[in-house]
Amino acid sequence: MAPSNGQGPDTPAPRWLTADEQRAWRAYMDGNQRLMDQLNRELEAAHALSLAEYRILMLLSESPDRALRMSDLADGVLSSRSRLTHQIRRMEEQGLVRRSSCLEDGRGVLAHLTDGGYDKLRAAAVHHVDDVRRNFVDLFTPAQLAVIAEVFEKVDEVIGDREP
Repeated sequence: MAPSNGQGPDTPAPRWLTADEQRAWRAYMDGNQRLMDQLNRELEAAHALSLAEYRILMLLSESPDRALRMSDLADGVLSSRSRLTHQIRRMEEQGLVRRSSCLEDGRGVLAHLTDGGYDKLRAAAVHHVDDVRRNFVDLFTPAQLAVIAEVFEKVDEVIGDREP
């Protein structure tokens, strides 16, 4: 039986998940959590680098001049600006990135990938790609991977469109 919604008689009842919907949702939550935890543990153990730090270094490495405005970087890693600022400060102390003022408007701040950060990313990438293959890609057929990509591109698009 579904829990009571605790609201008045004029409030529509929630649309509870069916057994199949609940199975899919819980499998996604559990599998995603285990996968992210595993990838993070392996990066930390092998390279003293978190998955969040790896993602930041990767985005910077793919950007022109290996630099991005902090606001664009926050959007790219799906993080709040304040959280990213703290993360970048820690990475700056490790010599992985540096910050500078944006010359175009003087108000923005750029995050730059340092040579040391690039070297750390390159060393970690070989290991990380192997971990991603072993723990994710190689578990699926090409058709299953295509479905996963299509499904989560849709989730990203719909939720991204709702954000202010």
